[in-house]
Amino acid sequence: MTAAAFKAARDFLLAHRTDYATAYRDFRWPEVGKFNWALNWFDAELARGATADQPALIIVGEGAARLSFAELSERSSRVANGLRALGVKRGDRILLMLGNIVPLWEVMLASIKLGAVVIPATTLLASTDLADRFDRGRARHVVTTSGETGKFDGLDASLTRIAIGDAVPGWNRYDDLLAASADFVPDGETDADDPLLLYFTSGTTAKPKLVLHSHRSYPVGHLSTMYVLGLKPGDIHLNVSSPGWAKHAWSCFFAPWNVGAAVFIASQGRFHARTLLDTIAANNVTTLCAPPTVWRMLIQEDLKSIRHSLREVLGAGEPLNPEVIEQVQAAWGLTIRDFYGQTETTAQVGNPPGQPIKPGSMGRPLPGYTIRLLDPDDQEAGEGELSIALDPRPAALMRGYQQDDGSILGLTGAAYRTGDVASRDADGYLTYVGRADDVFKASDYRISPFELESILIEHPAVAEAAVVPAPDPLRLAVPKAYVALVGGAAGDRATALSIFLHLRERLAPFKRVRRLEFHELPKTISGKIRRVELRQLERKRAADGTREPAEFREEDFPELAGR
Repeated sequence: MTAAAFKAARDFLLAHRTDYATAYRDFRWPEVGKFNWALNWFDAELARGATADQPALIIVGEGAARLSFAELSERSSRVANGLRALGVKRGDRILLMLGNIVPLWEVMLASIKLGAVVIPATTLLASTDLADRFDRGRARHVVTTSGETGKFDGLDASLTRIAIGDAVPGWNRYDDLLAASADFVPDGETDADDPLLLYFTSGTTAKPKLVLHSHRSYPVGHLSTMYVLGLKPGDIHLNVSSPGWAKHAWSCFFAPWNVGAAVFIASQGRFHARTLLDTIAANNVTTLCAPPTVWRMLIQEDLKSIRHSLREVLGAGEPLNPEVIEQVQAAWGLTIRDFYGQTETTAQVGNPPGQPIKPGSMGRPLPGYTIRLLDPDDQEAGEGELSIALDPRPAALMRGYQQDDGSILGLTGAAYRTGDVASRDADGYLTYVGRADDVFKASDYRISPFELESILIEHPAVAEAAVVPAPDPLRLAVPKAYVALVGGAAGDRATALSIFLHLRERLAPFKRVRRLEFHELPKTISGKIRRVELRQLERKRAADGTREPAEFREEDFPELAGR
């Protein structure tokens, strides 16, 4: 019955994919008590009947492959039996550090079948990062490629080590797992609230948190992501994100396979915008989701020359700049739809297909979510911390944060606070303001770093920017921009003046960036800017009374007087 309830909820959203009012009003999370998505949905539904021979995974470029739902079902069952033979059992933690290669999807499916808990890890991690994941994440098994095995030297010798590729002394060969039987029999039923995934957050402000998801929260919870992506059965869906981070599971695993679409991977050794566009056209990709950083590179190409099959285009991972939306609309006649979520959740807010788009807005609450904007006193506000009401609790919300001692810190109170600030207009549309820690006051005005950064990157010399408060004796703080320039641009006085003039044309005086510095931006391993480091740097410089040669201030430029 639980699989039937899941399918009924999915079919309801598909039936109302462009009818937001009905979908939001009438959708209810399905009641699933015992539910194993890989067995009860992927194997029982997608790998049987009409969809069995349809493509489930398509990889072009490096590691090219094309596998049907039936083939992935069989191969993942072999892997599950092979892992069981090596001692992997229900509840065990498996660290999975792979790029976009077929075994990534096979091991994910196999682990779900076993009831094991996967700790996704990016290949960018260093040995010290991995040691932390094994320590705090309590991993007992690891699957990686033979080229990455050296990073695990020195870790507990009792770990089960599995390598893909060339044989490595002390490591089990992945190919041996595929030689196991294709007949998988689970050791029992899976409770929907059993742990499934343990994610380490990107740690923009502090040590990464450990987010624990269940067999309910991500497999079932990504019905909302499926809905906002606008996916249909048989689609070919390309999501540009790296394995190891939650967005990869969102849009390269659960959401496409919830609907029966093919996951499409364009595997490039080094990202090249024109190659990606040509690949999209050549392979009849129907839906594309990419972060704004990628979209900003794509619009540098001649989009009008691309003869594509795209129906849906989306941006996620960070707020999308209106300029990018306008250029894609002009070239393709398609509107990039923005949406929002976190590692702790699925897609919470977004612009589903067929809905009016408001420039700069990330959309409205998605089916299954009740969104509140709360002030510090937990009162509703027109602008406040974006929060999820817990009564009723969304199926898509994490079980909680795992603490260093292994205990789970669950969610209490009336709402879960996301840590992000948003504003809501009269039509219910939400606009991202910034991280609660990043929004600051200057001359008693609230400043949204994202708003100023969006204007900054419209300047042709600016590749990236981060705005933070710089202490000021008169105004308390003034907005300061740390700017990374595009290749060939000079970090000199002329460029600084040009940027200041650009800002003056587009911003009210109280919002203007008063200082800027050409500087490499500190980032997390997932590529998110660590503004906390820049804020700390500004406080230190203010205390020391120092100023860097690459910093420019408005008062340095007589040319700005009177403008």
